[in-house]
Amino acid sequence: MATSAYINRKRPKQRLLLVDDHPVLREGFAQLISIESDLQVCGQTGNSVKALYDIGELKPDLVILDIGLKGCNGIELIKRIRALNSQLAILAFSVHDELLYAERALRAGARGYVMKQSSTEEVMGAIRRVLRGERYLSPRMHDRMLQKISNRKPALDSSSDLDVECLSDRELEVLQLIGNGLGTRQIAEQLHLSIKTVETYRAHIKQKLNLRNGLELIRVGMETVQQSL
Repeated sequence: MATSAYINRKRPKQRLLLVDDHPVLREGFAQLISIESDLQVCGQTGNSVKALYDIGELKPDLVILDIGLKGCNGIELIKRIRALNSQLAILAFSVHDELLYAERALRAGARGYVMKQSSTEEVMGAIRRVLRGERYLSPRMHDRMLQKISNRKPALDSSSDLDVECLSDRELEVLQLIGNGLGTRQIAEQLHLSIKTVETYRAHIKQKLNLRNGLELIRVGMETVQQSL
């Protein structure tokens, strides 16, 4: 009887929705979470549209999403989730370098950013911290944010000397697609934009980064892709 009463008093597991378009990685991550006594995966998908549907149907406590989703990128999906449910906790989980994307993810509405290269202990700590209503950034990114708040220009990371913070989220996405070798028409098709709109983004990127021509744009795009890996 005492054992039964104890079980009834146990707190229910907190429910996580995984959004990642790499099935093997997503399922492996789900297995790691299933080991935890206080967490469970209530759903998983690699599709942004289905993710929005699942949020309404499954009522997760936390959405963990990869910002490198195809079609609708993760930053845009975070914004859509926030518009749908402003109270839902979101944790960005990605291979992309936090120096490029963490601040953007937080501005979009995520409560934390953790890289896939992090240890299991760090990832689980980030999950629980966000579930408690707190924010999570790595010590390196936390220090960088403090430097920025104190109006001191942060020291450039050894892996990067590109200043792309002036670009909008969409402009950064277009720049990376250029770096991946996509032409204007291909970018327009992938992002569901008109060719003219993509050309406008290209012009804005060149202006903001003081690039003289298309070749410099491709070079910087390729460097940005390498930086984010």
